Amino acid sequence: MRKQIKNIFLCVMAVSSWAGLAQDKKDENKVDPLGTEVVNVVKAYTPTISDAFKVKENPTLDDSITTQKKDVLYKINSVPVASTFTPAKGDAAAVQKEPNETLYDSYVSLGLGNFVNAELDFYTSRALNRDETLDISINHHSTQGGIEEVQLDDKFFDTRLDVSYKKDNRRDLDWGADIGYQNQLYNWYGLYENSYDQATLNGIDESQTYHSAYISANASIEDSYFEKGKVTFRRTWDAFGSSENHFLLQPSFQIPIADEYIQTNVRLDYLGGGFDQGFDDNFEIKHNYLLFGVNPNLQILRDDLTVNLGASLYYAGSFSREFGGINAGSDTDFFVYPKVTASYRLVDEYVIAYAGIEGDLIQNTYYNLVQENTFVSPSLLIVPTDQMYDGYFGLKGKFSTNVGYNIRGSYKAENNKPLFKQNRSLIPTFASEEFQKPSTFGVVYDDVTTLSIFGELNFDINRSFKLKLQGEYFNYDTEVETEPWNLPELTFSVFGDYQIDEHWYAGAHVFYVGERQDEFLSPDNGIDPLVVTSVTLDSFIDINLKAGYRLNEQLSIYAKVNNIASQNYQRWANYPVQGLQAMAGLTYKFDF
Repeated sequence: MRKQIKNIFLCVMAVSSWAGLAQDKKDENKVDPLGTEVVNVVKAYTPTISDAFKVKENPTLDDSITTQKKDVLYKINSVPVASTFTPAKGDAAAVQKEPNETLYDSYVSLGLGNFVNAELDFYTSRALNRDETLDISINHHSTQGGIEEVQLDDKFFDTRLDVSYKKDNRRDLDWGADIGYQNQLYNWYGLYENSYDQATLNGIDESQTYHSAYISANASIEDSYFEKGKVTFRRTWDAFGSSENHFLLQPSFQIPIADEYIQTNVRLDYLGGGFDQGFDDNFEIKHNYLLFGVNPNLQILRDDLTVNLGASLYYAGSFSREFGGINAGSDTDFFVYPKVTASYRLVDEYVIAYAGIEGDLIQNTYYNLVQENTFVSPSLLIVPTDQMYDGYFGLKGKFSTNVGYNIRGSYKAENNKPLFKQNRSLIPTFASEEFQKPSTFGVVYDDVTTLSIFGELNFDINRSFKLKLQGEYFNYDTEVETEPWNLPELTFSVFGDYQIDEHWYAGAHVFYVGERQDEFLSPDNGIDPLVVTSVTLDSFIDINLKAGYRLNEQLSIYAKVNNIASQNYQRWANYPVQGLQAMAGLTYKFDF
């Protein structure tokens, strides 16, 4: 006990001494600043772990029943076995190949039907040597007429010949040339009911004949600032002394700037012509226009984004314009149009957004107006159309690997847009020329804005079946005219092709055109003066089917049925079309 008390006492004393020393040290720190110390490590600290206590001896087993291990004796008996395996090379699975279709360089197709309808197509491609080819095509379509309730002759024919030559040097320069001729005959049979007596009808010569000939050349050069170019000259004339010359030069250049290329398209467009007969035998109409334009364009590619930045600059001049012998003088002007487009892949090939704003100066020609409406009169006023801008936005892509789509909305503004409208004659009974009667169409120009919504679906089910659906809605706003004459608000079309088997095939074309507006002069209960009558052309649907059978590789037969609904609808006012039309024909392929 005493020993423990002693130990406790010593501990208390030690603690007290340590506390006093610590206090003294603290006081010293208040007076003197803390100095630096140098610690020299003499030997690194290397701790060791001693072995734990364990039994050093192995235990001994002393069991009287422990069994003794026995030695196991074994041996392998080798028995020779004859091997019948023989390695062989693997053979690829055989794929049944379809026989290659024999290709022919020429074909001819001939068809005949009711209304004495006839069509002829001929094509041949001749290889003059390794790098020269000559293509020739002839197309003809005609009918002898027979539309119900038509008072005049309604027959027509359209024949066209095209010859094309191409030379491919397979190195730097490729060039070619084309020449062609087209002859068309149409009749102005669109008279409103009870407008003329039979004697007057018997004296009318309602036929009109159009002629058009062209020659063109094109060339492309690799590794050159001059990329490609095309030059075309076309002459058009008719049976009433009308004539027109159209010259178009379109070279294209590619100019490198830094790491990009500027694509520059140049356009030199000259149109000159006139009409010998207006609504007066001495009234002549002449027009001459020269358009010169430059369109620089820069394309930027960034991953899924494609942007085209460009603009079109035009100098336009009109020279020697005459109306009834009066010179209207000349006029020149400059035009600038945007040319900006962009597309972006939102989801690979499935969703692609695109947009753009574009403008252009459009050269209207007598030839193009005739191809759009063959019943125009040879007394037209022709001026260019100033398409200030066409802004659009859309989405296109695929719903699946077999179904594609395209949806687009656009807003377009045009100055001097041509509109077809029935001609007005103050006294049609005594008009000296048939085209002066209110059975032909003239062209009026107006400033028109157009809002449109377009949709398209493409079904590519397999190599044998394809289907396309298209529809578009239009909303027009005119500046002067009360209506957008002869322009529909809604159009819809269906195109289908089906290869049933190696022999049978079929196709379909269905189109719908909505209501259109026009106006013409009509007698007021048979008493002059004549009054202007507005007319609404009904909407129509035209269903056309075709089927064929291949007898062999060279010969096939076909049948077509057009206007299955048998509607005598009016594409233009007072111009009904033929009803149900059936045609059968054959096609033969051959080599010269």
